[in-house]
Amino acid sequence: MWTSILLQTLTTGAGTSESAVPEVAADVIQQVDVSLLDLLMEGGWYIMSPLALMSIMAIYVFFERSLAIRKAERVIPDFMEKLRDYIGQGSFESARNLCQQSDTPMARMLDKGISRIGKDLKDISVSIENIGKLEIYNLEKNLSSLATVSGAAPMVGFLGTVIGMVNVFLDMEQAGTVRVEDISSGTKQAMITTIVGLIVGIIAFMAYNHLVSKVSKVVHQMEATSIEFIDILEEPAS
Repeated sequence: MWTSILLQTLTTGAGTSESAVPEVAADVIQQVDVSLLDLLMEGGWYIMSPLALMSIMAIYVFFERSLAIRKAERVIPDFMEKLRDYIGQGSFESARNLCQQSDTPMARMLDKGISRIGKDLKDISVSIENIGKLEIYNLEKNLSSLATVSGAAPMVGFLGTVIGMVNVFLDMEQAGTVRVEDISSGTKQAMITTIVGLIVGIIAFMAYNHLVSKVSKVVHQMEATSIEFIDILEEPAS
């Protein structure tokens, strides 16, 4: 008899606990659906707007400079061999036409040098060097803006963090108590602006270093081409 009563008690208790758990879980767990746009707007328009403009600027500069540098890297097959033949034959006009058809920094640099043929070799070298500096300046155009974004975006994000934490303390002071509802808005602003600022800054920094390395490669090609061109000019005199 006691055995049957004990088993009935344990069975009833187990059924009660199993039915109670889902009810408690249902009361505690609430699914909240928040869109990415709404989450970003939690950071405040006065912080997120500058970060959005910086990201757009960084994307534009990266793709615009990438296309310009890719065009500068283009090399016509047998370009230097043809140039050597034209100069050796004294056909300077054909050599200049070849450079103008190529339309690259290296070709424009050599075109200037060909136009100076007949003058002192040092004068030719200086004219090539001056054109090379202008071409490098054009290749590096707007890269400083990308570097500025990579440094300024995290700072703007940290500014949003400071503003968010100030809002947290103001809300706590007005509420008089520390509750999640009172500090959630400012805390979200502090975290979101930091995250977005760091993301924009890191991507801009990586893009800047990538473009700088590509420009350096073009500069080395220009230096090698100018040296080879001077060697071509010295060949007839040897």
